Amino acid sequence: MWLKDHPLFLEKILRLEGKGNLRNAPCSRCGDLSPKYRCEDCFGVNLHCSSCIKAAHQLHPLHRLQKWNGKYFERVTLKALGLRIQLGHAPGQACPNPRRAFNNDFFVMDSHGIHEVSLDFCDCTDAVAHVQQLLRISWFPSTTADPKTAATFHLLEEFHILSFESKVSAYEFYNALARRTDNTGLAPAKTRYESFMRMIREWRHLTMLKRSGRGHDPKGVDATGEGECAVLCPACLHPGKNLPDNWENAPRAKHWMYALFVAIDANFYLKRKVVSNNITDPSLSRGWTYFVEEAGYKEFLAEKFDIVQEKSTCSSHNAVNMADTKTNRGLAATGLGTINCACHNMKWPNAVGDLQKGEKYINMDYLFFSTLCHSSLQTLNISYDIACQWHKKLWQHMSAFPTSMQFDHTSKVISFFVPKFHLPVHVEKCQTTFSFNFKRGVGRTDGEAPEHGWANINPVASSTKEMRPGARWDTLDDFFGDWNWKKVVSLGTTMQRKLKEAVPQCAYHQAALNDLEEGLQEELQVEAWENDQIITLASVRLALAKEEEQSIQSGARISLHEDCSPSILISSGLELEEQQWRLRADKDGRGLHVTDNQEGKLVERSNALQRRLNSWVKMQELYMPNMAAMQISDNATATKASSISSTAEGFKLWLPLQIGRSLPCDESLQRVEWRLRYAQGHDALHSLRSCLRAQTAILKYKDRNLRGQGANTRARNTLQAIDTRIEAATRKYESSLLNESGWQSSLHPLNHQDIHLMSDILWGESEGRRKLSWIWNMWGAGGSEKDDNGALEDMRIEWCKARARAMRWEEEVALLQEEMCRIGAFLRWEAGRWDERHNEVVPTDAEHEDGCIAYAHRQAHLRTQLATSFEAHWAQTLSHLNAQDGSEECIVDIASS
Repeated sequence: MWLKDHPLFLEKILRLEGKGNLRNAPCSRCGDLSPKYRCEDCFGVNLHCSSCIKAAHQLHPLHRLQKWNGKYFERVTLKALGLRIQLGHAPGQACPNPRRAFNNDFFVMDSHGIHEVSLDFCDCTDAVAHVQQLLRISWFPSTTADPKTAATFHLLEEFHILSFESKVSAYEFYNALARRTDNTGLAPAKTRYESFMRMIREWRHLTMLKRSGRGHDPKGVDATGEGECAVLCPACLHPGKNLPDNWENAPRAKHWMYALFVAIDANFYLKRKVVSNNITDPSLSRGWTYFVEEAGYKEFLAEKFDIVQEKSTCSSHNAVNMADTKTNRGLAATGLGTINCACHNMKWPNAVGDLQKGEKYINMDYLFFSTLCHSSLQTLNISYDIACQWHKKLWQHMSAFPTSMQFDHTSKVISFFVPKFHLPVHVEKCQTTFSFNFKRGVGRTDGEAPEHGWANINPVASSTKEMRPGARWDTLDDFFGDWNWKKVVSLGTTMQRKLKEAVPQCAYHQAALNDLEEGLQEELQVEAWENDQIITLASVRLALAKEEEQSIQSGARISLHEDCSPSILISSGLELEEQQWRLRADKDGRGLHVTDNQEGKLVERSNALQRRLNSWVKMQELYMPNMAAMQISDNATATKASSISSTAEGFKLWLPLQIGRSLPCDESLQRVEWRLRYAQGHDALHSLRSCLRAQTAILKYKDRNLRGQGANTRARNTLQAIDTRIEAATRKYESSLLNESGWQSSLHPLNHQDIHLMSDILWGESEGRRKLSWIWNMWGAGGSEKDDNGALEDMRIEWCKARARAMRWEEEVALLQEEMCRIGAFLRWEAGRWDERHNEVVPTDAEHEDGCIAYAHRQAHLRTQLATSFEAHWAQTLSHLNAQDGSEECIVDIASS
């Protein structure tokens, strides 16, 4: 659509390079007949004379001007037109004692570029310091002593948020700003890169202090405690802030809802090169947010540097086994270790620290105990990708830490887990012992939260690895704080999305468990499986034969031929149908270079089958006389239409149920076929399950024991033979389904995704989401196969897994609603805390007090708005889900909880 209009767009853009329709227009303010100036940033393109445009920009001193030189518009500055910026007085008011900036050379960095301006400070007797004069007009000075450069708050805010979203570095941003000032290099601005780096670092730090309420503390900024400026997770447990009264005395069945979920991980992208040192460039925050206090951390590590890392007894985890051998040449830090909220993926206070050589236990232990100093909860669920090794000597290691970092672990309920994605590479024992799927009270937690956070922060590694230590810590602290804040403001939609998924999944997996238990008849009674009376083709044939025996003894005449009863006729027809399919499959698989011997055998089989078909049709005519004409007509038509249909394998048998109501047929024959096909379906499923088990057993044996081309080729041939049997069983089952009523209770349409082993996980599924294929939980699937190797044990294990899945989703629904209550309570607690802060501030003057009070009120109102908005979304979602479910089970009054 747009391409047809691009000449128009280009025309109008080029039009703006000239005067347009203002070629003969006077000055829009005073009427001067030869106006030459226009502003790039003001609305419109009106032309002004020099005096008018200067007067119009008293309040916009950083706008960019252009001057018509007779041929084109060229850049010109307001400084060149004589505009002076006066600080310390109202705009337009003259200062009786102005003081020019040093050398009349002051630079201001703004979104439009780097501006050189004429600046006058106020040196009146009641004037404030020059730095304060700049700050009062929202200009941030680069230094506190005789500043010569400043950046507008607008520019700092723009870079701040842009760095979070695009991960742009200060170097790239500054160069873009410089190019916007001059993109030719003919008149470059003086470099202010170092000044910009300093200002943005200070801006990050001040913003952190402001948002955490440190500017309202009567004790001052220096009284800030470790971790006090971190953005906390509202959904986690904070006693006294978002937990109900007497939560410690909750019933034992609800203790799991008051557990703290801890996730531990390391990142080796966030390195730092050996640049500068802690003395030259210390951190501004000193452990106030997410990084641990560096001096204490390094001192402790220096004392324990000679501790040798224990080797893994699980799989060969490089994180464990190579921690002492990992190279750190040229690096001051090889990466970061961190402790996260495992459910909501937020960084915890004092939970991040540099790694000096690798993922050593001593580093991760310090971070773990450091962040747990901020919590007194008694139930801990700890996730770590090497938890199976790390937890073994954790409490022994704790004894080496300062007393302030230790706690009584014997009084706590502590469980260790391995994240779900990392679990499959562990040994088999770990895959059950440390699995989130099989442990009560964890919901659908996966433990992979830190990995999602790394994906967000890794792009900044290219810039932070070159930074000095303090600058890097402060920058990463700021990024972690923004990550947490984004998580907080998105909790409304995040929890809503999780709940929309969890409620249907809970019902789905409970129904799956019910289906499995229905198939097993009794939940845990294996004896019931052994007594199942399973329908098979042989048992139905036996039953039909006994019924015919009783009819003969009673004198009833049901057979029209002494050697062929109705049941024999239909059974023979089903056998012929099976032989037709096998012959057709063998012919289709001949390949391009079939030998005469192979072709001869196929012809012989076809001839033999045709003779059997001819004999069977003669018997069919006795019991189904109306079929004779149909057979002749149908097969004659087929002969003309297709050479394949006229062959033995393409011959149409027209069994009773295939006729339907098109021709009259004895209902007793249809009942016989119905019973035989019903049994045939069960037989086919039994064969299918046996083949799937055999396939899995051979694959496992092949992977563990077979080496060499010959052995693997033989195994592959065996697997191909099993695939053929699976295909045959599938075809046999499909042919048994003729859409007859009465079968759907146990026999269902067989789709491709239904054909897999009990323990198989399909593409896009996980252990916690998968549902057992109906071929395994149908009635009687256990009893008929009780003699198969491992069949009963497989069913027991699968019942346990299905029960665990249903329980985890049920816990997830309960946990989500509990967390919704916590979020609302925490945000309202924060709102109350901000309301308290405006009464605590010790102002330096009335203006300072007014600003502190206004900011506190705004922050309190923001938290209240967030809580109200979240609860409205959640209430609507819960109402909708309950309406779909038709029950009141998942309703929680979020607002009143």
